[in-house]
Amino acid sequence: MSEPNTTVISRRDLIKVLVGAGVSLGAAVVLADPLQPLMHQLLSGLEAQPDERGGPCCPHWGMVIDLSKCIGCEYCVYACQATNDVADDMRWNIHLVDQTPTGRTFHITRPCLHCQNAPCVHVCPVGATYYRPDGLVAMDYAKCIGCRYCQAACPYGARTFNWRDRGDEPNTKAPEWGTPEVDRRPRGVVEKCTFCVHRLDAGLARGLTPGVDRDATPACVNACPVNARHFGDLNDPDSPVSRIIASTPTLRLREDLGTEASVYYIPPEGLAL
Repeated sequence: MSEPNTTVISRRDLIKVLVGAGVSLGAAVVLADPLQPLMHQLLSGLEAQPDERGGPCCPHWGMVIDLSKCIGCEYCVYACQATNDVADDMRWNIHLVDQTPTGRTFHITRPCLHCQNAPCVHVCPVGATYYRPDGLVAMDYAKCIGCRYCQAACPYGARTFNWRDRGDEPNTKAPEWGTPEVDRRPRGVVEKCTFCVHRLDAGLARGLTPGVDRDATPACVNACPVNARHFGDLNDPDSPVSRIIASTPTLRLREDLGTEASVYYIPPEGLAL
C-alpha cells in the first residue's frame, strides 16, 4: 500500500492524544513510537477483510471539527456522557489543550474517528468490532470477550475498557446535559463513541436527515454552542460536512497510517497544513 501524500500529526501530538485518552504519560511515550511501525505493518501487510459496506449509493457518516472555533467548553464531552451513559473515567469524547507554533492556545476534542481501514476491526478475533454499511465502526458487546486487542491496536486511544459493573452508579452529567438513551455496557467489554448511532438509525426511520435534523444528529454536535462540530454524509456532496471539506483546508489525525478516518479537523490559525 503506497503512503498517502497527506498532512500528519507529530509524535508529540500523538503523545498528547494518548495522554488525553487516559493513557499515562510514560505509556504514551512508549506507545507513540512502537505503534507507528506496528500500524504500518498491520495496514500494509493485511489484505482488506470482506465487509458489507456499500458504495456511493449508501451514506458514509462523518464529522468535521473546527479547531479555529472550539472554545474548550466541554459541552460536547458532557452531552456525550449524558446521552450514552458514559462514566467520568471512561469518556468517549476527550478534550485536549495545545498551542500552535505561534503560541496561540487551541482546543481539540477527539471522538472515535470511525476509520475506513480500522486496525481495531482487523485485530478483533471474534468479530465484535465490525464495519457497518454506512461506514461506522461498530461494537457488538454480546460478542466482545474483553481481550482488548482493539484497544491496543487503535492509534488514537479512542477505546476504553469497562473494568467494573457500574450498577446503580449515577451518571454525573445527567440530567443537566441530557438523559441516557442507550443501555449501560456490561463489565468486561471495550466501549467507544458510536456517533450516537441509535439517533442516526431512529432518525432515518422517521425520514430525518442526520446532521440537519437535531433528533437524528450526534449529541456532541447538537451541544456545541459555537457551531464547531458538523455531521453528515461524506458521500453526499451537498451535505454540511462535504461542503465544508470541499471549500476549507482540513486534516485528519495520523493520515500516514492509512486509517482513512471519518473525522476531519479544520486547523486553528497558526497551525500549518
